[in-house]
Amino acid sequence: MSWENKKSLCQDQEFARILGGQGSLDENGVCLVQKFRTIRFKILGRPTRSPLVTPQFFTFEDLDSKGRALNLGETVLLQEEVNPLLTELRKRDIKVTAVHNHWLFEEPRAMYMHFESVEPPLDFARKVREAFRVLKG
Repeated sequence: MSWENKKSLCQDQEFARILGGQGSLDENGVCLVQKFRTIRFKILGRPTRSPLVTPQFFTFEDLDSKGRALNLGETVLLQEEVNPLLTELRKRDIKVTAVHNHWLFEEPRAMYMHFESVEPPLDFARKVREAFRVLKG
């Protein structure tokens, strides 16, 4: 797919709208949607609203002639959300590639999940939106 088609798919904000975030296209042709969860975390006993703690990021790039792209995602989770989300993503043929922590001494426990697929970006966005229904907010 041409640069103009990628640009249009990202800049029309449909990918972002489905995911509930704000989209942008970088100089390398990567469409990024970012949003942030409203979970109240403390690190080292101090409340934090840092976007480093509460991110949800989604990207797509390299659309092929069939409209499929490499789609990537990352989200912060509460510990009890890990297994339900992992199950929902797998049901939708989205590969979970990592589950890990970023911080020490945080409360509640913040876990981060990475996932990926190769498919049309809007299909990926819809599947992720459906899977995220298991999250608490």
